[in-house]
Amino acid sequence: MASEKSRVLSTRVRRVGGGAVLAGLAATLAGCLGYDGVINRGAVIEERKVAQVKVGMPAPQVLALLGTPSTTSTVGGDAWYYVSQRLERQLAFMPQEVADQHILAVYFDKSKNVQRTADYGLQDGKVVDFLTRTTPSASADFQLLRSMFAKIASMSF
Repeated sequence: MASEKSRVLSTRVRRVGGGAVLAGLAATLAGCLGYDGVINRGAVIEERKVAQVKVGMPAPQVLALLGTPSTTSTVGGDAWYYVSQRLERQLAFMPQEVADQHILAVYFDKSKNVQRTADYGLQDGKVVDFLTRTTPSASADFQLLRSMFAKIASMSF
């Protein structure tokens, strides 16, 4: 009789243990549900608002319509830049990839009226890493230093 009780008890423990494992697995995977995989960074501007920006419009109206620009330029004229980037990934733990990147440029004349607008995308330039704020260089700095030291070492004094 004692052996029967221990067999029933061990069966119940296995069932509870198996249920706990399944519940833990379900809770872990539940974090992935509802994940759309899209991350938007920067200025997300609606197309209808961009269409309202017309040549000759004063800068305060553009500011009221589009909001504060991501950055501005005063080199060779005045321009406002609205930078946006859309990243996508399949699952929450997978690496993200740049799916779309746009820079809306609004150029002003000397009297601060809109001269023209331009929309630059991925096809117009390189992908910008917003987190590290670095752009890839054409050659590695290490190779440059190595060649400089090699030339100095080869010189005879």
